[in-house]
Amino acid sequence: MERRTQQERRETTERALLTATAELVVESGLRSVTLADVGRRAGYSRGIVTHHFGSKQALVEALVAASQTGFVPDVAGREPGLDRLLDLVEGYLRAVTGAGVLSRAFLVLWAESVASAELGPVFRERDALFRADLAADVEAGRAAGEVRPDARPEVVAAIVLAELRGLALQYLVSPTSIDLAATGLVLRAQWDAGLRRS
Repeated sequence: MERRTQQERRETTERALLTATAELVVESGLRSVTLADVGRRAGYSRGIVTHHFGSKQALVEALVAASQTGFVPDVAGREPGLDRLLDLVEGYLRAVTGAGVLSRAFLVLWAESVASAELGPVFRERDALFRADLAADVEAGRAAGEVRPDARPEVVAAIVLAELRGLALQYLVSPTSIDLAATGLVLRAQWDAGLRRS
């Protein structure tokens, strides 16, 4: 049996701590989560949580960063533009249906960020980056002549983000009430029709 490196052991521990934090967040929200609870849930001591993350705030920021990637379809390396935006819209909603505990925790934390001094800045920054990425797709589409020239990138980005997060939250609350695969296709078609230059 091959011995794991210190880096591999560290990554395994951090994954276990993030998963434990996500499970606790999904079960009862962030306010009730303590570092001791996280350590116990992951099978470690509270001290290991502090050793790896330093504070609850740093742990939560790491969880937000790790969990957001579960939703964003792999469009990295693709040229910005309308097709990339449409793939992202449809893929995001498809990813929600298979969302694991990290992704569910992301949505819970996002909802809690409205009234949280600790979470608010984290999500404002992440949402701003997501909107900027969406706006870049619209702008690139305009520059390529595939998107209507009157489409306002920042407005489109804000609406797309609101739709994606709102639909994901609806699914989280009641998974049987919404068919996200079908919804993703409809949303894709609507944005294609609304943005594509005739």
